[in-house]
Formats: sequence, structure tokens, C-alpha cells
Amino acid sequence: MADLLIQISAVLVAGAIACSLLRLTIGPTLIDRIVALDVLTIVAIVLIVEYAHVSGRAAYLDVALTYGLLSFVSVLAVARYIERGL
Repeated sequence: MADLLIQISAVLVAGAIACSLLRLTIGPTLIDRIVALDVLTIVAIVLIVEYAHVSGRAAYLDVALTYGLLSFVSVLAVARYIERGL
């Protein structure tokens, strides 16, 4: 049962990657492209967590957590830059 859920999750992640890459390339505004890039980082975090589960190594969860925190801070920095400059 767990293997089926991991396969379903992989298909959904592939769909999320395709949709966000499409939005990243044809996004009409800069904000659309930034949101698509943020979605890609979240999908990368999901892939890291899935790999940690499949391989049985909990150390990758620390990597995913660190990547998520860095992604959050970078999106805040970009939003502040767009709003009024650094």
C-alpha cells in the first residue's frame, strides 16, 4: 500500500513540476515567475522527503528543513525588493 502511495505522489509531483515550469516560462508578470519558482522549491523539498522515506535515512529530513527555511527567507527578500527595494 505504501508503495502505491509513493508512486501516486511521484506522479503528482511530476505534474506539479510540469505546471510550475510552464508558469515559469510563460508567466506574464515577475510575480508569477517568483511564485512558480517558489512552487518548484516546495516540490524539491517534497522530493527530498520522499527520498528520505524510501532510502530510510532521516538525515535528509534535516536537509529538507534547511532548504525550506532558506527558501522562505529568499522569497521574503525578493518580495521586499519588488515592493520597495533593498
